[in-house]
Amino acid sequence: MSDTAARNENPGPTEFRYWDVVDAPVVQRLRRAWKLIFRFDPQPDDEYVRRFAQAYYDTDPVAEAFVADVYDKLGPRDGRRMLDQAIEHGVDTVPDAPDSMRALFAEFEEDPPWLDKAAVELGARVFRRWGTALFKFATATTLDMYTEASIAKPLALSGGYTSGRAQHRQLETIRFWIDVSEPAGLEPGGAGRATSMKVRVMHVFIRRRLLEHPEWDLAAWGNPISVGDATLTLMGGSIVPGLGLWSIGHQTSRREIEALLHFWRYVGHLLGVQPDWYPEDIRQSLQLMYAAFVKRAYSAGADGAELIEAYLPAFAPPVGERGIARLRHEIDYRSLIGYTRFWMAPWRYNAHDMPNPWPWALTPLLQAPFLLVFELLRRNVALVDRLFDRWQRRRREAWYRRQMGEREAEFMPAEQLRR
Repeated sequence: MSDTAARNENPGPTEFRYWDVVDAPVVQRLRRAWKLIFRFDPQPDDEYVRRFAQAYYDTDPVAEAFVADVYDKLGPRDGRRMLDQAIEHGVDTVPDAPDSMRALFAEFEEDPPWLDKAAVELGARVFRRWGTALFKFATATTLDMYTEASIAKPLALSGGYTSGRAQHRQLETIRFWIDVSEPAGLEPGGAGRATSMKVRVMHVFIRRRLLEHPEWDLAAWGNPISVGDATLTLMGGSIVPGLGLWSIGHQTSRREIEALLHFWRYVGHLLGVQPDWYPEDIRQSLQLMYAAFVKRAYSAGADGAELIEAYLPAFAPPVGERGIARLRHEIDYRSLIGYTRFWMAPWRYNAHDMPNPWPWALTPLLQAPFLLVFELLRRNVALVDRLFDRWQRRRREAWYRRQMGEREAEFMPAEQLRR
């Protein structure tokens, strides 16, 4: 199909605004400036964008067939019991496992032909090297994406990221990030591999409930938790922080960023997110992010505002907490506010009812010189590199435990939507 035909077909949801906006003078001026500075065209061909747009209707038919065959017939409790049995001991240990379950685990357990395990290992190492800075950076990028209805609406309807529940749901996401990036986390028996399957099945339930809801606009947004939006989430763990964290001293190389892209492609495969147009290098990933930026509709409205404004206060110290625990929790909270203000677009932060970020917004700049020194040392001394990796792993686990307390991540969908 020619670029003109692809553009005329415009097969995506109505809020996929790319073809309405891409020729605007301001967009093309930015494109020309980019080409002048970076020596390549950030705008992908229209055929690639068409495939990206179509992916907003793509989901995970393999996992959906399993849920229909097992959970719908046996009930959620017995279905989860069968799933846990297969995760922990293999699908062959599940009595009378249906064909849909065997198909799901066959896909899950078989390595895709493109898999490079060395690249996955390097990507995981880089991801955990960012420590808690990644959690804070992700907050800013996440809040920015809450302006998109296809992302905000599922969270608003489920209530999982509103009020005090925002912290628990985000901590479940962080538990997932920790699990998949730990050494051997994605190997058979690894915690990240097990968590990936639980999240994959949870997404099926959320998607089904949202599709049945009268507020879900299939024509405007495509399917909930689509391959299109999910692939952008994978970019949010690779190319976006790989470049963005340079601002505070993390010097992630081109080779490392491309390993991150491969790492998250494999995580996506385990989650059932398997686009054949997934970027293979930095240039392709930046072209995808260009298309993602241009196509935005900024239509989340009140749902998006509620999510943005509920997020940071959910991390405030618990009422009644005292002593050192209170002090550490307060520092974590104020630091999260400061980093969010540092990375979030100022006009968006100021447009919402957000906590006062000062003087904590200066923290990233104060931290940068120390990180630069660590980066210089670890790149030249193997022992320092190993110790830095160990230290960052401990720091992020300790941060998670301080926020989570005695609770555990369950990766279960809400029993019912809040409206």
